[in-house]
Amino acid sequence: MPHLLTVHGTIGNVDVTLLFFDSCPNWRKADARIRQALREIGAPPGAVTLRRVETPEEAEQLSFRGSPTVLINGDDPFADPSAPVGVSCRVYRTADGLVGVPPVAALVAALHAAR
Repeated sequence: MPHLLTVHGTIGNVDVTLLFFDSCPNWRKADARIRQALREIGAPPGAVTLRRVETPEEAEQLSFRGSPTVLINGDDPFADPSAPVGVSCRVYRTADGLVGVPPVAALVAALHAAR
């Protein structure tokens, strides 16, 4: 069963979850960027659920396409349908190339779109 590290609820009608695995080098940076994006939209930065994915079965159940994955209202706004499901590192396409975490501006835009 996945381990919930913290549960602070939702932001209005927006639920934010960060899926990760412990040895991912980018999940803490993603967490910091999510919290920064939340502050930028006027939401409490603690309004995020951290969920550890530990097994390939959990990855399959969650359609986990790598760590870190940001879910907003249960959807992955940065999903690449061609990316494999599994416990692996994830990259995000940006104007500057591939990076290990989504940019704050992209997170802010995804949060606004979900509201």
